[in-house]
Amino acid sequence: MAYVDQVSTESDEKEYYSVLFKYDWQLQREVEIYRIKLPGPMSIGEGKPENQNHDIVFTRGDAVQTIDMNQDNYFEEALKIRNLLEEFKHHHGIHRPTMLGVREHIFSGSVSSVAWFMSAQETSFVTLFQRLFANPLKIRMHYGHPDVFDRLWFMTRGGLSKASKVINISEDIFAGFNCTLRGGSATHHEYIQVGKGRDLGLNQISTFEAKIACGSGEQFLSRDVYRLGQRLDFFRMLSSFFHTTIGYFFNTTVIVLSVYGFLWGQLYLALSGVENSVLGNDTNSKKALSAVINQELIIQFGLFMTLPAVLESSVESGFLEAIWEFLVMQLQLSTVFYTFSMGTRVHFFGRTVLHGGAKYRQTGRNFVVQHTSFAENYRLYARSHFIKAIEFGLILMVYATYTPSAKLTFFYIDMSLTCWLLVLSWIFAPFLFNPSGFDWLKTVDDFDDFMNWIWYRGSIFAKATESWESWWYEEQHHLLRTSLWGKLLEIILNLRFFFFQYGIVYHLGISGQSGSVFVYLWSWIFIFAAFGIYLTMSYVRDTYGAKKHIYVRLAKFLLMILGILLVIALRQFTAFKYVDVFTSLLALVPTGWGLISIAQVFRPLLRHTRLWDSVVSLARYYEMMFGVIVMGPVAVLSWMPGFQSMQTRILFNDAFSKGLQMFKIITQKVHQKDV
Repeated sequence: MAYVDQVSTESDEKEYYSVLFKYDWQLQREVEIYRIKLPGPMSIGEGKPENQNHDIVFTRGDAVQTIDMNQDNYFEEALKIRNLLEEFKHHHGIHRPTMLGVREHIFSGSVSSVAWFMSAQETSFVTLFQRLFANPLKIRMHYGHPDVFDRLWFMTRGGLSKASKVINISEDIFAGFNCTLRGGSATHHEYIQVGKGRDLGLNQISTFEAKIACGSGEQFLSRDVYRLGQRLDFFRMLSSFFHTTIGYFFNTTVIVLSVYGFLWGQLYLALSGVENSVLGNDTNSKKALSAVINQELIIQFGLFMTLPAVLESSVESGFLEAIWEFLVMQLQLSTVFYTFSMGTRVHFFGRTVLHGGAKYRQTGRNFVVQHTSFAENYRLYARSHFIKAIEFGLILMVYATYTPSAKLTFFYIDMSLTCWLLVLSWIFAPFLFNPSGFDWLKTVDDFDDFMNWIWYRGSIFAKATESWESWWYEEQHHLLRTSLWGKLLEIILNLRFFFFQYGIVYHLGISGQSGSVFVYLWSWIFIFAAFGIYLTMSYVRDTYGAKKHIYVRLAKFLLMILGILLVIALRQFTAFKYVDVFTSLLALVPTGWGLISIAQVFRPLLRHTRLWDSVVSLARYYEMMFGVIVMGPVAVLSWMPGFQSMQTRILFNDAFSKGLQMFKIITQKVHQKDV
C-alpha cells in the first residue's frame, strides 16, 4: 500500500513523501519499502487521478493495469494475461498500442430491473461500442478500469490521468485525450473480462450519471476538446465525439431543449390566437404536425436508449433472445428509467456548461434494499426533474384549456402523448423504482418527515439532510461562483415565467378582451400589492405573534374584509368573473417562482436586507407546494390496494422481493419495540 507522509524538519518546514509499505508477517509489523520526496502537498482522496499518479511510481514492468474498487478479477482470466500482453508487440495500424482495452462483465444486473437496465447500458458501452471504436474507426478514447497501459509511455507524458479536481473530473477520458493528442494508439481486444459491480439503486445511478454529466460539461469547456477539434478529421470527429464524449450529452440536451421550445411555442400560439387563425379547422394539417412531432420524440426518448442494449444482446446471445429481453425490459418500464436518466444528464451537463464547478460525487455500490424517504428523493430530484416536470405539466394543461385544437381530443392526445410521458417519468420514476415506494404507512411517515425537514428551525450549521434552508443555499451555490455571463443567462432563462403571465392575463374576464399593454402592467401592480401584503403580515406576525396574538388575528380579519370588498367592487364596476381568481393565480404563481429564481442571482446584494428574509420565507412555501404536488399522486397510488405488491413483483426479482419482505417485518418489529 502507498500513502503520503508529512514530515517536519528542524527548520519547521514540512516535507512530503510518497511511501510504499507492506506488512511483514515474520516481524508482525508494517515495513517501509520505498520513499520518494514530493515537491509539495498532495491531496489524496476518493478521486482516482491523484491516487493513480501517486502510485504509478511504485509499479514495475512495461505495462500497468488499472482495476477499480468495485471490480473482481477471476483466476482463469488471469491465465490469459500473457496472451493479452503480446498485443503490445504488434502494430494496429501504423503504431503499437499504448492503451489496450478489455471488456467488463457486469455481474450485478440480476438484483432488480433498475440494476438490469444499468447493466445493459454499461455492457453495451464497454463491449459493443469499444469494439466499433477500436476497429474499424480507430478512434477509441474512453478507457474502462481494467484496461492495460504502456507504463513507460504514459509515465513520460504526465501519468495515467490528469489530476485537476474540477476540469479533469472525468480523468479516464482525459487519459484517452492525452493518448490521442500525443500520438498514441488505443485499441480493444477481448482476451479477458473483469467482473464489475454496477449501481443497484436509482439514487446511486442518478449520482453516478450526475458525476459523468458534470465531467462532460467540463470537457466541453476544456482546451483538450478544442485541440482535438482542430486536428481530427470529420469522420473521426463524428465517431468519437457523438458516442464517447460531449456529443452524446449535447445531443440529449438539444432534445430536451426542443421539448421546451415546442411546448412554449405551442402555448404562445394558442394564447395569442395565431394557432386558430393559421390552421383553423384544417384537421389534416394538425394531424401531420402531430405525427412529425411524435415520431421524433418517441424515438429520442427511452426507446432510443434501449436499442444499444438490444444490439449488444443480439451479438452475445442471439437475435431471438435479444427481442425477448427487449420486450421484458419494456414491461419492466425501461422507457421510464431511461427517460428519467436523460433528465439527470441534461440538468447537470447544462448547469456545468453555464456555471462550471463540477465536483467528485461519491456514488457507493451498496446492496440497496431499504426504502428511500420522500425528503431524500426531493433533495436529489427537485431541481433536475420535479420542478421541470411540473412546468411541462402546467403548460400542457393550460394549452388544453386555451387552444381550440383541444376540442379535437384525438389530436391533443396524439400531439402531447410523448410530452406527458416525459412528465410522468420525471415525477414517478423515483417512486416506481424505490423499494416500498407505494406503501401507505411509509408514505404517511415520509410526508411527516418532509414537513419536519421543511420547517426545521435549527442552527445555521445544520446539514442539508436536516434543514430545508441549508439545502436551499447549497442548491444555489453554483450562482455564487459563476461569471457575469452565467448570471445574465440565468436571468434570461427565468424571463419565460413573465411571458407566461403576459399570455394569461389577457384571457381574464376583467380585461374585457382588451389588447392594451396596460392590462399587463396592472397585473404587475397586483403582484406588488400581494407581495406588500405578505411583507406586512410577516412583520405583524414576527413583531406581535409571540406576545399579542390579538393583533395578528385583527390583521388577518382586516385582510379578509379588504379582499371581500375588493371582489365586490370589481364585480360591480368591471367585467370581473369569479373564475378570474383561479386564472390570475395560474398566471401569478409561476411569476412568483421566476422572481425568487432571479432574486437568488442577486443574493450577494440582498442577503443583508429584510427583503431577502421574505424571499427565503416565500421560497419555503413554494417548495412545500411542489412537494405536495409530487406526493399527491403517490399517496393516491399508495392508498390503492395491491399496487405496492404489484410494483415489488414486477420490478424486483424473487430474492430481492423476499429480502424486502423480511426487511419490512424486521423494521416493524423494531418500531413496535421502540414504541
